[in-house]
Amino acid sequence: MIWWKGFINRFLIRIFDILFSFTGMILLSPILLITGLIIFIDSPGKVIFTQLRVGKNNTDFKLYKFRTMHFNADRHRLITIGLRDPRVTRAGVLIRKFKLDELPQLVNVFKGQMSLVGPRPEVRHYTELYTPAHQMIILSVKPGITDLASIEYSKENELLSDVADPENFYVNVVLPAKIRLNLIFIENPTLNNYLRIILRTISKLFTH
Repeated sequence: MIWWKGFINRFLIRIFDILFSFTGMILLSPILLITGLIIFIDSPGKVIFTQLRVGKNNTDFKLYKFRTMHFNADRHRLITIGLRDPRVTRAGVLIRKFKLDELPQLVNVFKGQMSLVGPRPEVRHYTELYTPAHQMIILSVKPGITDLASIEYSKENELLSDVADPENFYVNVVLPAKIRLNLIFIENPTLNNYLRIILRTISKLFTH
């Protein structure tokens, strides 16, 4: 019975992922086009930024985002420190504030590489720090656009800007805390929890 409940929840979540991502791409297409145009006008470089992230079963995939930094700025540091990070473009500050940079990931969801709800995919530099016995369970599920950790740490960039060593603070404080929050949904991945997290995310965006 438990096995069948898990299968049904995964099936329904995938159906909702396809439905929501496809509908989102259609309804949000004007915003997607305007955002892309602003990026194109604001600074040289590709409109869409792609980066290898680690997904389900420890496999790499290309994650899509709107570019909010100057071209090749990610080579200098992986984490972003506040909206005033000098690598962030003028348009990027506004795009990041309203989380518009994440919208292209609807394509990742539609393709089945991600889910709307799941742990945020990390670069391999950070997944290699996961402990085999506990934290590697994160890589047993599809990564997502949002989850409880994303809601709790919606101002992560600003948080990192207030500490002396952002990289160390992220690895030793933020990352373990986010993983603990990830496990809440991973251990109980029901459709009700999936929908509840989506609604909480939408609410957070409008009260941000």
